[in-house]
Amino acid sequence: MNYPAYLKKLAAGEPVANPFLTFMDMTLEELRDGYARFSMPVRPEYLQGAGVMQGGISVALSSETVAHAVMTTLGPDEGITTIELKNNFLSQVSGGRLTAEATLFKRGRRIIIADCIVSDDAGKIISRSTSSLMVLKKN
Repeated sequence: MNYPAYLKKLAAGEPVANPFLTFMDMTLEELRDGYARFSMPVRPEYLQGAGVMQGGISVALSSETVAHAVMTTLGPDEGITTIELKNNFLSQVSGGRLTAEATLFKRGRRIIIADCIVSDDAGKIISRSTSSLMVLKKN
């Protein structure tokens, strides 16, 4: 994948080859070197039986946001894959809009560690995750 071209199109609001973003209604708000911010609505179909959002939704938002923050640091011969994602659920949410902010903690030659905070409309932190990604060299 040509990450610079993909990110340029995404930042310009053009259609990109990532149907998951569309499916989850995730919107890129900011992208810069080692940083990404996405937001998405909490849809009624994301709620579980107790009336709160199923936790995996915030994990999916974190994962996508981290991946995009990491993409900003990749060379033309590099790809990535997530090898670990640890998440802490800190609060519940039943509606409104979520915002995820991801930053790189450490970029090594083969391993990248990034953090992500997901918050609600009022700024209350819903979850915090740390991801480890492996850098893949293309042949």
